Amino acid sequence: MTIFTNSDLRHAPAVSVVVAAYNSARYISQALDSVKSQTFSDYEVIVVNDGSSDRKELEQILHSHPLPIIYIRQENKGVSAARNAAIKIASAEFYAQLDADDQWTPDYLHEQLRILKENPDVALVYPNATITDDEGNPGRLFMDVSPSEGEVNFETLVRQQCVVMTCVTARMSAIRAAGMFDESIRSVEDFDLWVRIVKNGGRIVYHRKPLALYRRHEGSLSSDRSWMMRNLLTVFEKFGTTLTLTPTERETLNEERARGEAILHLFEGKRALTSRQGAAALAHFSMAQGHLRSTKLALVISLLRRAPRLVIWAFAVRERILQKQPQHQLSGIDQPREPKVSPEGYSCDSM
Repeated sequence: MTIFTNSDLRHAPAVSVVVAAYNSARYISQALDSVKSQTFSDYEVIVVNDGSSDRKELEQILHSHPLPIIYIRQENKGVSAARNAAIKIASAEFYAQLDADDQWTPDYLHEQLRILKENPDVALVYPNATITDDEGNPGRLFMDVSPSEGEVNFETLVRQQCVVMTCVTARMSAIRAAGMFDESIRSVEDFDLWVRIVKNGGRIVYHRKPLALYRRHEGSLSSDRSWMMRNLLTVFEKFGTTLTLTPTERETLNEERARGEAILHLFEGKRALTSRQGAAALAHFSMAQGHLRSTKLALVISLLRRAPRLVIWAFAVRERILQKQPQHQLSGIDQPREPKVSPEGYSCDSM
């Protein structure tokens, strides 16, 4: 690992801004510009290059950017290892996470840190965000698609009733006490850490002010979602063996594990349709239907048995349409859920 810095900070800043970069030179100037535009300025910026193939372009951008930057270069180890590398050298009390292709509004740090400073019992806070497409055109709000409703705890995280937006701000002590990011996990690594923070006694809260621009890239997500779900099921297995769970929490975990396995079959069925493998799609959908009991899925299964070519054609048309939507299949892990009435006092909307 190699570390360079052009930072001349002579005191410990209030917040360490951590940017993990992997083949993101195309976007990172916008991310750093959004940090430079913050109304709150007592921060350090740590950029970790996780073995990017666009290293030369990335380093040229970092060298010419007016922000003081601590730059870490390492072999590709995944986003968890990249963030941990930054956390290990960070000197601030607070941690602010910014993905290299996302941006903050100018008041992001001011609002996020205000909540943390006014509420000493809060370990982590996340805002709402505006979803943008690959070119930065704004779309729907994150919490309109992936809602957070009620108190953030083990059950609401596992059930995805509370989906933590990636642009979080947290107490560095809470992240370190929970064991930081698990470097063996290549997807849903954030979710894993947030659950461990909650189980370690940390309080997570949210508010609905959109303080970030959350970029969603075009393209079919079917195969990626299968990979993500496999990682999620691995994390569920980890929770079951490493966390001390109440009977209710364990029941919730088992229910969501069974649901996750069904959703994985659903994703694999869609991927089979993409490959024009009607028989494989039928097998996966039938396995998923055993748990999901979906009227829509039952209709697809029936049509696959009678007219597989028609289903394959219709699915291809649907995918082409959905790929043009920046919020396509957006959720915390698998799929959007309908908003529920939120009990008062659980989020920090009133702060």
